[in-house]
Formats: sequence, structure tokens, C-alpha cells
Amino acid sequence: MRHRIALPVLLLTALVSLTCSSEATSEPTEPATTSSGSTAAASEAVATFAGGCFWCMEPPFEELPGVSAVVSGYTGGEEVDPTYREVSSGRTGHTEAVQVHYDPDVISYDDLLKVYWRSFDPTDADGQFADRGSQYRPGIFYHDEAQRRAAERSKRALEESGRFGEPIVVEITPFESFYRAEEYHQDYYRKNPVHYEAYARG
Repeated sequence: MRHRIALPVLLLTALVSLTCSSEATSEPTEPATTSSGSTAAASEAVATFAGGCFWCMEPPFEELPGVSAVVSGYTGGEEVDPTYREVSSGRTGHTEAVQVHYDPDVISYDDLLKVYWRSFDPTDADGQFADRGSQYRPGIFYHDEAQRRAAERSKRALEESGRFGEPIVVEITPFESFYRAEEYHQDYYRKNPVHYEAYARG
């Protein structure tokens, strides 16, 4: 939806070439903490998805019925307690990701997968849009065998649909660890709506 853009917004939009990584490096660095999903309530389940910059992966899930929290962080690497600066270097093995805490009695993992596939380009293994590098690679990190089967089934269905003209390159791997990103990254689209909108449009 297009809006009439005031001069201040035009000036800000000129900065849209700044990627998720270049913008965030100006913020203070805080220690990351481990969140393996063990803090979820007894009635909740956890899904871990990567699809490029985590700023853009939070909004599609946060308004869904049955989702109680969406947390930005780092997963898929061996480095313990990495900082944003370390992950953004591309040398930790981690990728930016989100953990979705949800009530499976209200929304299913299959439903989350449907939202996931619509939220990024699953044919690009080297990042998403302006954000390039292994630290932005997409991936599904399953927490149990039921999630693994559902993820593989949904990926196969997407491949067979012919929706994309190129192969689906998203890897499906077992979840090992997740490190919560610094606080200024959490709910970035809510805290900085004007810049986020310009970034997302770019």
C-alpha cells in the first residue's frame, strides 16, 4: 500500500541501501544469552526458523493466533554466546533466526511452515535480498521428529508445486542451540517503524 511520503521520510528512504548489518552496528553491543526453548511454558512448543535478516522474520509470526513470543537470535553454528558483531562477520557458522513460541492446540507447526515459506526467497542459499552471506542463510531447525517430518513434507510440496523456477535450497537440520540477540534487535519493527518500513521496501 502506497502512502504520501513527507520530506523527512524521503530523506530516510535514501538510506534504505543500508542493510540490516550496516544499520545495527551503530547500536551498543550487549551480551547474547542462550535460549534453547526450555523457557517455553509447559503448554507451548517452539519452532526455529531462519530466513534472512531476523528483523523481517518477526512480523509474519507475531500476530498469529496462538503465538505468544517471537525471539530474534543466532543458531546453526558452534560459537558459544556470540555477539551480533561476531555473527555478522560470517565466521561463527551461525545464521540469524527466530524462535516462535506457540500453543499447538491453537496453531499447528504445519500452519507456521506455511507462513515461513511465504516470508522469504527459499531459492537463495547465500542470504536474502540486500543481506548477503552465510549469516543470512535460510534454514529450518527441527526440535523433534514430528517437526522434521512436517518440514520435509512441506518442502517437498513446495518443490512439487512449481511455484518457483529454481530449486528450493533451504536446509532442514536438527536444532542444537539458540542464542538470543541483543535487546535492540528484538521487535525492531515496532521500536523503529519508519526505518523498518524503508528497509523492508528496499
